[in-house]
Amino acid sequence: MEFINISKLIYSSLNPYYILVLIIIIIITNVLLKTSTKKTNSSSSSSKAKKAPEVSGAWPIIGHQLLLMSKTESPYMTLGAMADKYGPAFTIRSGCHEILVLSSWEMIKDCFTTNDALFSNRPAPLNVKHLFNYEESLGFAPYGPLWKELRKISAQQLLSNQQLRLWKHLKYKEIDASFNDLNELCDKNGGTAQVRMDYWFAFMTYNISAAVVAGCESQDPKSSVVRELYKKAMEKALNLTAVFSISDVVPCLEWVDRLRGLVRDMQSCRDELNSIAEGFIEERRQKRRLRSSSLSSGHKEGDGDQNFIDVLLTFGEKSQLPGENHELVIQSMILDMLSGSSDTTYVTLTWLLGLLLNNPHVMERAREELDMHVGKNKQVEESDIPQLVYIQAIIKESMRLYPAAALLPRMTMEACVVGGFQVPAGGHLYLNIWKIQRDPTVWENPSEYRPERFLAEEKADVDVKGQNYELIPFGVGRRMCPGVTSALQVMHLVVARLIHGFEMRAATPDGKADMTETVGMVTFNKNPLEVIMTKRF
Repeated sequence: MEFINISKLIYSSLNPYYILVLIIIIIITNVLLKTSTKKTNSSSSSSKAKKAPEVSGAWPIIGHQLLLMSKTESPYMTLGAMADKYGPAFTIRSGCHEILVLSSWEMIKDCFTTNDALFSNRPAPLNVKHLFNYEESLGFAPYGPLWKELRKISAQQLLSNQQLRLWKHLKYKEIDASFNDLNELCDKNGGTAQVRMDYWFAFMTYNISAAVVAGCESQDPKSSVVRELYKKAMEKALNLTAVFSISDVVPCLEWVDRLRGLVRDMQSCRDELNSIAEGFIEERRQKRRLRSSSLSSGHKEGDGDQNFIDVLLTFGEKSQLPGENHELVIQSMILDMLSGSSDTTYVTLTWLLGLLLNNPHVMERAREELDMHVGKNKQVEESDIPQLVYIQAIIKESMRLYPAAALLPRMTMEACVVGGFQVPAGGHLYLNIWKIQRDPTVWENPSEYRPERFLAEEKADVDVKGQNYELIPFGVGRRMCPGVTSALQVMHLVVARLIHGFEMRAATPDGKADMTETVGMVTFNKNPLEVIMTKRF
């Protein structure tokens, strides 16, 4: 069974009827926007605020939107090239929205050390409002009391170090199962097998998330059925996020997106995902009722019997969840954790392995470190990771070159100044993580894959947890990924076990992994990662 095949995502083009509708709409709204712009300019000119330079080539109404819709180059690359021309801060327009694009780690540090709360909101495009549970989602909810409570529960009750220790047996059981499958496949073929490793990573990370979140074990036959449903729904969701929405450019035209059925399709997909989450919840409720009966008969319950949903259900029973619809809050938290903890991890692991295959000297050095500290008579365990400094450097360098979220959107809560430039209340920002992490003033030969750069004294203490602004693949500020610790635990152990346990080479004529990227906001590998795996022991 295939997991989500990113290369098959459909990027919808505008049909002739839609183009005609757009032309009519542009003519009608052009007058309205010009009037609004004149009023805005007259009121803002009196303040004499400094404005970041605007990129040339803007179209009427849509602004620079077409430049960000290239079929050959991702937006973060396009914006990175603009930064080379206009500097680390410049302005683009997307319809009604003026967007300040930042490509400087110093400016981002200034934002999130002095005005962190001001940049804790995110814009809400059409797909966020209708494809996800916008108001109840930790990932997308507006910054406010509800979001703060969700974040607090997530950080203190679900993803704290103490809670991760309680659930680590669920995580490592799935990692062990995935490696057992890999070993068995090799054994059946004389010690060597060709494996679609991007799928292997996708299955493993989903199974880990499902086990920790919902207590679903991959060996359970029902788990594969739910995984298939989730895969299909997420593939549909990814397709819909790639469809151009006119209301993201001109918000008052959401009726056009409704007329063409886009909103309906998004809401239908959202209902599918919520139904899957509700299935997890109901199954857990049944197990809790059985467990309650068992406890009343004298059975002892341990902390290891609980999972993510149990914690949320307990909060709900005690009326400690925020919001009015607790069921929807739980559904949203489940979907946030399933997608957030599995998708970004498998994307990063896929890029990382491709980099290793194309740089065999790096893989060999890592293997030497593993053989020295772990030996050849046992498998790598979590307790070995602190000694494996080169493996840690490989993780950092891979995430530097290929951050899963390369372009982070933010929206200001109040008017403020960023890098000497005025930003209005509700102003949009793009943080170009991809560009920042390839800054030649910070990283020598920034396009080269050199994990040893993190062994040098000046970079040895740089980490990815949001305190070193030149390396922020998990984001920054209050909106940064709350699952960073869990993701790093998985990545370090999986990468170490792969290098330690297998000789690997790309199953291509030239022995090189194809590193072609998909075009979009997220850095997916466009083509399959087929690898020849040979057991070492």
